[in-house]
Amino acid sequence: MSTIVTDINQLDLNGTYTYADYLLWRIEERLELIKGKIFTMSPAPSLRHQKISGRLHLEMGQFFKNHYCQIFYAPFDVRLPRKDSLASDGKIFTVVQPDLCVICDENKLDEKGCLGAPDLIIEILSPGNSKKEMNEKFDLYEETGVREYWLVEPSENAVYIYVLNESGRYVGLKPVTTTLKSSIFPDLEINLEEIFE
Repeated sequence: MSTIVTDINQLDLNGTYTYADYLLWRIEERLELIKGKIFTMSPAPSLRHQKISGRLHLEMGQFFKNHYCQIFYAPFDVRLPRKDSLASDGKIFTVVQPDLCVICDENKLDEKGCLGAPDLIIEILSPGNSKKEMNEKFDLYEETGVREYWLVEPSENAVYIYVLNESGRYVGLKPVTTTLKSSIFPDLEINLEEIFE
């Protein structure tokens, strides 16, 4: 594919695409590419989703203000190369836009976003995306080495934290409903009552 695509109907939703293809898409719908397959995103996050995302970003932004790590919010392309390929754009089959992500290695950052696994990814669940975050993205983030993954569940006012162990597998921690503490950033504490109010 070498032409600009302006309508999702021009794409084969069962086809396999690369990041090079993704760069040619000028489509209104927000899309992610997971292992070469197209995933449509919810058209627009709900008001509650946006409030939670904004509050987390503000809280965490203060924490990382004088830190070597940086926090980014969607839309922000995170390109995840397959482990068995070189990290050239033509070989990348996965591009996701997490709600929030923290990146500590500035060499992973470029004008297009992030190339490689962020240290922390936060996804806020909504009725239209829960299955993708809980299945495909969980496996993807584990496989590509995202050190800590938070699933924020607004309907339960809870956060589920998964931390990568020495074997490269996620270990789930007890669901958090009051004070959220990061495993990889031990000084980061967030009052969830304020986040979910």
